[in-house]
Amino acid sequence: MSGWNATTLGTLINLKRGYDLPSQSRIFGDIPIYSSSGVSGYHRAKMCDGPGVITGRYGTIGQIFFSKSPYWPLNTTLYVQDFRGNDELFVYYFLKLLDWEKYSDKSAVPGVNRNDVHQENVVFPPLPEQKAIAAVLSSLDDKIDLLHRQNTTLEAMAETLFRQWFVVEAKDDWEATTLGDVIEIFDGQRVPLSNVERDKKKDGVLYPYYGAAQIMDYINDYIFDGEYILLGEDGTVRTEEGYPVLQYATGKFWVNNHAHVLRSKEPYSNFFLWNYLSKKNIDEIVTGAVQPKINQGNLKSLGFPHFPENLVNEFNNRTQPILNKIQHNKAHENQLKKLRETLLPKLMSGEVRVRF
Repeated sequence: MSGWNATTLGTLINLKRGYDLPSQSRIFGDIPIYSSSGVSGYHRAKMCDGPGVITGRYGTIGQIFFSKSPYWPLNTTLYVQDFRGNDELFVYYFLKLLDWEKYSDKSAVPGVNRNDVHQENVVFPPLPEQKAIAAVLSSLDDKIDLLHRQNTTLEAMAETLFRQWFVVEAKDDWEATTLGDVIEIFDGQRVPLSNVERDKKKDGVLYPYYGAAQIMDYINDYIFDGEYILLGEDGTVRTEEGYPVLQYATGKFWVNNHAHVLRSKEPYSNFFLWNYLSKKNIDEIVTGAVQPKINQGNLKSLGFPHFPENLVNEFNNRTQPILNKIQHNKAHENQLKKLRETLLPKLMSGEVRVRF
């Protein structure tokens, strides 16, 4: 590849450990504080100017973050102190391809040693091509972000209607039932997917592979085909506010055994159920001090009012166009994510070239 530079990563960028910032020393401001898992708060003072690239040194390993603005990287992170003339956004995408767990394994104490990462043999294109590659990938991310923000707005519209009709205007004489009366559970159809199998499934038609909290991968096989709600079963099961971790899954997909697979019974729709659960505190049904878990029995026992059927039907009719738009956006978003994941290694290796 003409003009590409084969060398070690440490000659192209310099990684540095982040800085301590105890919670009692933080003064709220507009500077994002990055931990190994992303933004964990805000502070009045900066430690680094943007743009910046940050990754986990301890704790969560392998996630890469890009900060356009000034930021504070905590001591659980590594950040790029010196890009040495390379494009910051290109470096962000390039670091996403590294096997960070490999560097963690090298250390006597679990964690990533920057010196190990610096020794990685890499090939970098010249700066103009770096910028062109980063522009292609960032344009995909911008479109994905736009679709995500559109869906956030649409979901808020449906939530406002739900809250007004079924919370603010709720009647005391609505009969108390349980969630088990209004859902079907399909956990018996779930199949865990081993890492060996996943590594073989990279070509052909790809489908989302769900865990408890997110899409974990795209693979060319599926278990479910339809419209379901996924609710975290163990590990990541609730938000900081105590609400369940939910995903609205449609079409063909695979799910492992860390999420309950639910479907509503008539007259309730899955979208109605999703709106109800998204603001339902579930602390009372979560067990396990070290590994939070929601078993089927506790899930079925969760309180659920017997809402008037005519009101439920009216909500379903009014929100169906909103749901259709959300699902369309999600399908488009998933297509763009799959395209980005396909292009990323090809662009970074030079297998696919872009004009610059």
